[in-house]
Amino acid sequence: MNAWSAVVAEASAGRTTVLLAGLAVLALAARLSRVPPARVLRGPVVLFLAHLALVLAAAGLALGGSTLQGGPRLLALMMAAVCAIKIVQELLFSLLLPRLGVRGSRILSDVVTAGASIVAVFVLASRAGFNVSGLIATSAVLTAVIGLALKDTLGNVIGGLSLQTDRSIHLGDWIKVGDVEGRVMDIRWRYTAVETRNGETLIVPNGVLTTEKVMVLGRRQGAPLQWRRWVHFNVELRQSPPEVVRVVTEAIAHAAIPAVAAEPVPDCLFRDVQQSFARYAVRYWLTDIERDLPTDSAVLTRVYFALQRAGIALAVPEHSVLLTEQSDERTAELERTDLARRRRALEQVEILRPLSDEDRDTLARRLHYAPFARGETLTREGEPGDWLYLVTAGEVSVRVAATGGLEQEVAHLGPGDFVGEMSLMTGERRSATVVAATGVECYRLDKAAFQDVLRQRPAVAEPVAELLARRRVELTAARENLDLEARTRRVAAAQVDLLRRIRDFFGLHHEEDSRRAH
Repeated sequence: MNAWSAVVAEASAGRTTVLLAGLAVLALAARLSRVPPARVLRGPVVLFLAHLALVLAAAGLALGGSTLQGGPRLLALMMAAVCAIKIVQELLFSLLLPRLGVRGSRILSDVVTAGASIVAVFVLASRAGFNVSGLIATSAVLTAVIGLALKDTLGNVIGGLSLQTDRSIHLGDWIKVGDVEGRVMDIRWRYTAVETRNGETLIVPNGVLTTEKVMVLGRRQGAPLQWRRWVHFNVELRQSPPEVVRVVTEAIAHAAIPAVAAEPVPDCLFRDVQQSFARYAVRYWLTDIERDLPTDSAVLTRVYFALQRAGIALAVPEHSVLLTEQSDERTAELERTDLARRRRALEQVEILRPLSDEDRDTLARRLHYAPFARGETLTREGEPGDWLYLVTAGEVSVRVAATGGLEQEVAHLGPGDFVGEMSLMTGERRSATVVAATGVECYRLDKAAFQDVLRQRPAVAEPVAELLARRRVELTAARENLDLEARTRRVAAAQVDLLRRIRDFFGLHHEEDSRRAH
């Protein structure tokens, strides 16, 4: 027998060609799954090389006429069995299950592989004539000795097996252990790796997870993954609690804030009374547990701007109050600057140009400062409203309902623009949804303030109606290709209709009747 024939004979007995085919299949499956082949081939290739070394050793002994080749041959066959099991493990746990969306744990994979390997080795040894029962007894004694020496380590290993068996903690879960929160990234034999929000990795012995209290964040029986959060804020005691709750609830109940669940609806609660302030809290459900603090910040920002628009000040603790002396001249200068800014905002509104300087001064003093955070809704299409917004800083997006329940942007407005003039003048429902594209500063002009001006000068309603009519006709003239004469007729008809509606909305008919009676 030559050397090649000896090697071929031993390789055939050790199923070497079958292993080569398995490795080829594993490499092809890794490429199809877009997994680096080296990651799944490393273990099987090492086992295959060990098997091949034993095959060559058995062939060398057989070629030399030795009778000892049976040992290496049996070991080569055992190594082939372990290698085949390792190939199946990589195919199943590294390629197939992840492709099906199932994340198998490393402990489960190792336990299955080790168990199958032990069974295969014992079966081959039994067939070769070895006394397996004696080996098992010896192994039991050795296991007991090792167990006493490595009690804590084995406790962690058993704890890891328990975590996998009862499925109490999964990969990707957010948990709280003691005062540390983090996401479970890996469950190993001895420990569980938990990645904190600060980019740190906490190594938690599995024995701790099975003996101590562990909180799994956001998990509820029969409910989606949501975690309830509390955001507290303080308001001055002189403010009415029902009013504070109403203002904040309206601002957040239906606001589209990323990572805030629509159901259950966020709400506001009156929590406590301290010596110098009242304590409130917003409750909401977080859908992305990783974004806890950014979402808290977004919710608190909405609360701040809602309170600002309502004229409700956040409280300052008594020991933090700062006193600043300010002269009467300085105070008057600040008031004049603010009044001038309000007047400039009113001068931008075309429909208010028929008003006198005195009328604009009157309205300027009654404007309400109304800031909005990015993403907040100024007006919503179809809802009632009787006020107008003057944009002094930032940008807003004007949107109308489109097919399929979507919204289409029709305009992008900035400083100097205004929205809601038809609702202010006639009380009709909003014709568009206006959303703050950035942080926005506005002034709000209410019906009550404008009504006082119209009651003093009802004749102003006519030029206002004409301007509104002209703006309305201009929006449709280009689309309908109207000539000058048709536009003039449309403007006249719209002016009559709008003037009637303005007078009805502000009760000017009654005012004119009273003036005629006098």
